[in-house]
Amino acid sequence: MNIQIHPTANFTLSSRNPRIFFLPQFPPNPQKIPKHTYTTKPLFKTLIKCSQTSDSDPPKWEKLLPKNIISADKILRSIAGATSSPICQFISSPTTFLHSVDPRIKLAWLLVLVVIPARTHIYMRFGLITFLASLSVWILPRQVWVDQLGRTTLLSGILFLMVGLGADSVPMVVQSRTPPPSMMGLPNIPPSFDGYSYLLFKLGPLQLTRKGLSLASTTACLTFSIFQSASLCLTTTTPEQLAFALQWFMKPLAYVGVPVAEVILTLLLSLRFINLVFDEVRIVALGIVSRRINWKHLATMETVDVFFTYIRRIFKNIFNHAEQITQAMTVRGFRGDSSSHKIYFSSSSSAPIPNMVSLVTLVGLIGAAALSEYILI
Repeated sequence: MNIQIHPTANFTLSSRNPRIFFLPQFPPNPQKIPKHTYTTKPLFKTLIKCSQTSDSDPPKWEKLLPKNIISADKILRSIAGATSSPICQFISSPTTFLHSVDPRIKLAWLLVLVVIPARTHIYMRFGLITFLASLSVWILPRQVWVDQLGRTTLLSGILFLMVGLGADSVPMVVQSRTPPPSMMGLPNIPPSFDGYSYLLFKLGPLQLTRKGLSLASTTACLTFSIFQSASLCLTTTTPEQLAFALQWFMKPLAYVGVPVAEVILTLLLSLRFINLVFDEVRIVALGIVSRRINWKHLATMETVDVFFTYIRRIFKNIFNHAEQITQAMTVRGFRGDSSSHKIYFSSSSSAPIPNMVSLVTLVGLIGAAALSEYILI
């Protein structure tokens, strides 16, 4: 087909869209108008038009999102900035009341503080938490108890919320084995007394019941008491004193074949070795932070590779320390038999008055826990 174009037509070529548009100009005489005129139509239509410039503001919802909450730099700085006195390190000064208590009494306290939270009323549990927190503030230095109490309280609070809101949030599918009272011709069960409510709090699918509150308080109090009582015991007692106290309690078990000497030696080495692990974790993190790595210019896999290098360096240093400890024990005459190897425990520094006060307080706590089951109902 031959396309004829009127000689008076104008041609315009667009640089952005290389298509030819025909703009016909008809003469004033209608007789000279051609019979057929042809115009081209674009084959494609633009349905969506968008433009983005560097000066455009982000959406409003994007401004509300939190940014840089968890980053590699913050994690390493928090590890490197941790206190130099971990939970298991002995603090010799300032000398406090607990430093003069016999280590055997401290171990008895640790056992009681594990049993009491599971057997007492909820008010007694919170009173025990308050007692341990106050004792930590009084005994430990400020830079130590601020760090330890903060982390222990945060962990216990998270456990309290998770256990309390998740205990009865999902209803159990229970099928009764007996028919309802109406089918048996019996009256319905009367409602409970006024003022009692099993459900204490409800927020959507989450609910806090009396069962959840009891279970959450037990879990949180047990976690707090274990961590904080262990912190108080380890920061005021040397590893040798703890090994001596544990050996005194385990002596009767040696007659039934329990390897008491190996257990005591393992405990002594563990208490010495944990300090080295904590120091290596903190020192290696401090070395990475001091290099001032620009984490924004690193890809995700490069950041992961830095963390793997960090963990690999920690294990390498720990194994080096373990080898040095082994060599030191071999030089000192250890040949693998714990019973024939002599362990020199440090002399006991207990005083009679602190021991009596600790025993009286321990007996009073046990009596208060026993009475709480009958009084606090």
